[in-house]
Amino acid sequence: MEWACRDCHYIFRDVLVCKRCGSTSISKDWSGYVIILDAKNSEIAKNLGIHENGRYALKVR
Repeated sequence: MEWACRDCHYIFRDVLVCKRCGSTSISKDWSGYVIILDAKNSEIAKNLGIHENGRYALKVR
């Protein structure tokens, strides 16, 4: 099962703590995602406030 962090929207599996920010506010109810490969040079990452590469949910409930 994949989970998404409600704080940073990072998507991860098999744990109940966000691997990116350490938050325990996670949800399995999320939709849409974006994969950031080069956060430093990505306009999409800048617009979303993402600073590290990875998979991020667009909407987390």
